[in-house]
Amino acid sequence: MSQAIRVAVVGHTNVGKTSLLRTLLRDAGFGTVSRQPSTTRHVEGAVMQVEGRPVLELFDTPGLEEPIALLEHLEGYRGEGRLDAAGRVERFLADGPAVARFEQEAKVLRQLRQCDAGLLVIDVRDRVLAKHRDELQLLAACAVPLLPVFNFVRAPSSEEAAWREVLARAGLHASVRFDSVAPEREAEPRLYTALGTVVERARPGLQALLAAREAERLGRRRGACALLADCLLEVAAARREVPLGEPVDAAVRELGDAVRALERGALDALLRLYQFDPDALDAVDLPVENGRLEHDLFSPEALRAAGTRVGGGAAAGAAAGLGIDLAVGGISLGAAALLGAAAGGGVQAARQFGRRMAARLRGTRELSVEDAVLRLLGLRLLELAQALESRGHAAQDPLPLPADARDAWRGRPLPAPLRRARAHPEWSSLSSVRFDREARDEAAAELAAVLLAQLDEAPPG
Repeated sequence: MSQAIRVAVVGHTNVGKTSLLRTLLRDAGFGTVSRQPSTTRHVEGAVMQVEGRPVLELFDTPGLEEPIALLEHLEGYRGEGRLDAAGRVERFLADGPAVARFEQEAKVLRQLRQCDAGLLVIDVRDRVLAKHRDELQLLAACAVPLLPVFNFVRAPSSEEAAWREVLARAGLHASVRFDSVAPEREAEPRLYTALGTVVERARPGLQALLAAREAERLGRRRGACALLADCLLEVAAARREVPLGEPVDAAVRELGDAVRALERGALDALLRLYQFDPDALDAVDLPVENGRLEHDLFSPEALRAAGTRVGGGAAAGAAAGLGIDLAVGGISLGAAALLGAAAGGGVQAARQFGRRMAARLRGTRELSVEDAVLRLLGLRLLELAQALESRGHAAQDPLPLPADARDAWRGRPLPAPLRRARAHPEWSSLSSVRFDREARDEAAAELAAVLLAQLDEAPPG
């Protein structure tokens, strides 16, 4: 593989250069992102590798602040040995003003001159002004290929057509649309493909980088679905037995707290998998406050918001606790459907009914988590996974969650592995019986495949 190409990320101040790099690097900690102008004051670099070999070296640069004044200053070098535009830039970088009044501009131009190409980041929300035209002239004078990158392309107000016209007048006809906050799935491949056109020798390395990124994306998807499947089966199979004559309130609270802890653990694991900090959960449009879910899994508000409804078992007795199904003598307080299925010869329901009758004979009552709560848990986990798939690592505003997972879980039966889990308390470490993870693995793989298909059904971000 050829040596890594060096690419400077350049543009006006506060157009999202650092944001672009954060998203490309999958690193929310790279540089400093702020709505205040001139946040980046120095050049910062990062190397992208494939199997340990450097492919692409990216450099974040400060924003250009005084292009008009600098162009006037460069005109003063015109008479020195009939210098061309690139020669005047070199003369300027060797002069005193490069470390004085135009220090920021000098950092940008020097870095661009040392690179194979430049990514010119443009905030399409900005109107094209005279200073922007002067910036284009300055950057073109460095005699380095430039690839314009249109940022914030999902914003309702866009001046993209005007920008394309001014770029064409400057001889820049190729460009890429890349929203660094919410990039489309094909945005990164388009960027690297276009960059390979600008720097031909970089094509093999960039193609290898694209293949590696796609493998990472698919790996994250599979990992997310395996994580979700494990959590959901743990909850679906959970059974707690309470001796007859003893109050169930404490057991209800313990089971509810255990399920909440599982959800929080799954949310944190998803964030780590997609390389976001734990506090990024506050920036996703889930009911979150101070890093915790504001709407509890067992709250009526959360269930109503998800379009699910708790059955009669939860509503029949306060002792059972909302969302916890209490079975007495094998008969759930809200299990008319279960009894009907058992009477009709439903094998799975009959097994569950028989187990509860056995619990009665042992002198115990059984607690489990209702389907409505399980649906809500599945909704929240799938929605977060979908949201993180299309979230840039520089995003600061809440990201609306997609409706695809909600539709898949609200109006359909629970996936078959979850329904089977109801008859297998040994599949859950939350149950009163001995936990058997090995026995759960096959169901977990089956459920993960179902969840992966639901993610694949969602339109690309």
